[in-house]
This record gives sequence, structure tokens and C-alpha cells, in this order.
Amino acid sequence: MTMLKRLVFIGGGNMAEALLRGILAAGRIRPDDILATDVRNERLAYLETAYKIGVTSDNAAAVRQAETVLLAVKPQKMTGVLAELTEAVGEARLLISIVAGFATATIAARFPHPVRVVRVMPNTPALVLEGVSALARGSHATPRDLQTTRELFEAVGKVVVLDESLMDAVTGLSGSGPAYVFLIIEALADAGVKVGLARDVALALAAQTVRGSARLVLETGKHPGELKDMVASPGGTTIAGLHALEQGGVRAALINAVEAATRRSQELGKG
Repeated sequence: MTMLKRLVFIGGGNMAEALLRGILAAGRIRPDDILATDVRNERLAYLETAYKIGVTSDNAAAVRQAETVLLAVKPQKMTGVLAELTEAVGEARLLISIVAGFATATIAARFPHPVRVVRVMPNTPALVLEGVSALARGSHATPRDLQTTRELFEAVGKVVVLDESLMDAVTGLSGSGPAYVFLIIEALADAGVKVGLARDVALALAAQTVRGSARLVLETGKHPGELKDMVASPGGTTIAGLHALEQGGVRAALINAVEAATRRSQELGKG
């Protein structure tokens, strides 16, 4: 595993902080080799104090000091940020983008020379080093660029490498997926309260049930349907609950949610 050299975060939000925390914990880079930018002075002060990194509000100046640039701004801000960086990003710099909806070709087209871009879709469980990130390499990026990016994001969870044509689907599933799961946990906890459990007990039971069920899928390699059938005994409580879920259209609602989020990612990419 190679040590990262000068790294700049353009945008210092939650995902940038999650990645920052992970790579520092993994010893992938020294704090004094990291620089972060943000439009909020209070956010910069927090990052500087908490992680002992350099901070600035000048995106172009920061990029001129970088070997690797991680774009972590909101999609609505991306066009303006790229305009700021047109003269600062040279061919020697690697651009890693975690901005939803922006294709590598769209980013590269903003520059007058070939630019090495790797696109990544991480998710918020990276905050607790349990994320999953999908990577796609742009036309000018090298296999080494892809490996550098992979090692960076493995510091905060699992990594898959996909064709870029699938990145909007990844955004709809794992990028937005934590919000769906949080909603499910909240609903399960509410149900627990409805049937008589204390709120804190209901929430703990719901959250741990989701966590443990996910580990069963990942560690046993069994199909979720097979694991579901192991719980649902004939004429029992679980099959009665599953019937109620099917009547409520839970399966279709989740599929629709992923499709809607995927379409929105495609819309963001079109500007």
C-alpha cells in the first residue's frame, strides 16, 4: 500500500470528514500533507482543530499545492467550482470526484487539456468506517490512479469497481440507500413503541436487528430469501408479519425509491 502525497479536499462536509478520518486512522497520509477548503469559516476552523490539517477558502490556491484533488461539493455547486479550477488543475494532478451525477467526461470537458478523473460514489456509513464505495475510471485516468483511489476509500469501508454507466444506479441504491434503511429502523422502532416497548429499547432492538441481519447476509453468503425462510416458520409470527409487509407494498416501494433516486442522479448530471 502506497503512502498518499499532498491531498486536497475541495469541500469539507460530512463525507469529506469521514474520508479524512479514515485515511488518517489508517496511516495513509500525514495531517500536514492534507489541505481542505470550504465556504464556511467555522467548518474550516473545526477541521483544522480536530484533525491538525491545513485549511483555506481559496480552491485554486489549494489545488496548486496538490498531487491528488478530491472534489466533495454539492452537485449544484460543481459547475462553479470547476470554473474556479480551470487554470489550477494540471495534467500531473489526479481528480477524484464524489459528486453525484457528474460523469468523468463532463468533468474533464471543463478543462483545456486531458485531465485524469476517477469517479466515486461513497455512502454515509463511511462516517463509522463501514461504507461502501463504487469506483469508475475516466478515459485519461491510469490503472495506478484507480489503485490510488481504491486504497483511499478502502480506509472507510468496502470498494467495488464498476463501469461508469452504472454509477447512477449505484447512487440510487447504496448512495441513497442509508436513508431508506434509517427510515426502516425508525418505523420498526415506532412499531415497537406502539406495541408497548420503551422508545430507547425499541430503537436499540430495531437498529441491532438491521445490523445483525446485514452481517448474516455478508458473512454467510446466503441469499436473503433463504435467510428469510429460516426465520419464517409455518403458521408463525414472522410469516404473519411478512404477509402484512407484502400487503403494504414494502418491496415495491423500495424498488421505486431506488429507481427514483437513480433518475434524479441522471438529471443532476445533465445540469
